Amino acid sequence: MKTLILGLGNSVRADDGVGLYVARALQEKINSPDIIISESPGAGLDILELLTGYDRVILIDANQTVGGQAGQVYCLGVQTFKTTRHALNPHSADIATSLEVGRRLGLPLPSIITIFAIEIADADSFSEECTPAVSRAIPVCVDMILKELKK
Repeated sequence: MKTLILGLGNSVRADDGVGLYVARALQEKINSPDIIISESPGAGLDILELLTGYDRVILIDANQTVGGQAGQVYCLGVQTFKTTRHALNPHSADIATSLEVGRRLGLPLPSIITIFAIEIADADSFSEECTPAVSRAIPVCVDMILKELKK
């Protein structure tokens, strides 16, 4: 199964870079020609082209919810976001909206998409380091993804 693992984020906005850091940690643990590990600062429709041509995609990104606990790792399916579709512009389109656009365009999108979202505390500070709770979540997320790949 041709798989893409895509870490998303901005490495100079503190915790927002966590998806990139998880992807980098996975680079050290995965050696398979069927698994491509990549990074992108993009979001919304910007990443749509990156998802084409794979059977399975694992997205890793920062998440900030009201009342969320920094460092908590969520494993979500795309169906979780079906009721939250929105797009103010191509860069702010959520994943469900982006996938719907891709399907309507006839793009060869993956049949399996799993999202690993890490609850963050700080995406506003200029820093290339995550806060302590989010840093501790990186190996937890890596282990979760390695287990997901065995399914």
